[in-house]
Amino acid sequence: MTHVPTELRREVIERAGNCCEYCRIQQDDYFFTFEIDHIIAEKHRGKTTSDNLCLSCPDCNAYKGSDIASLDPETNELTMLFHPRKHNWSDHFKLNGVRIEPLTAVGRVTEFLLRFNMIERVIDRELFGSVGHYPCNS
Repeated sequence: MTHVPTELRREVIERAGNCCEYCRIQQDDYFFTFEIDHIIAEKHRGKTTSDNLCLSCPDCNAYKGSDIASLDPETNELTMLFHPRKHNWSDHFKLNGVRIEPLTAVGRVTEFLLRFNMIERVIDRELFGSVGHYPCNS
């Protein structure tokens, strides 16, 4: 695991507004510290640079792992995952209450791999939403 310099870590957290850039939960609401994710994993030659890093909750980061693509369940075509530096979240996802619904192939593969709508994750977002903390206001 590569060390992310303190100043770069601060930049990523500040840019994300202290929110997971995948599922949109707030770090302040989460028991575990959020992680700095290499959007394109180092094993795929991703660099430790600002344009390849994002803030990720432990769930999203663990489910994503080093994946960068998957097969779209509708077309069976290889499709890249959501890239927080290159894509706009609302172009690929919409909220239906606290469920994250995919709008595109990129959204479908990301929602599937990161398990956005696993019941435990939906329940957490319902709880955060009930106190006005979801979605994150970044």
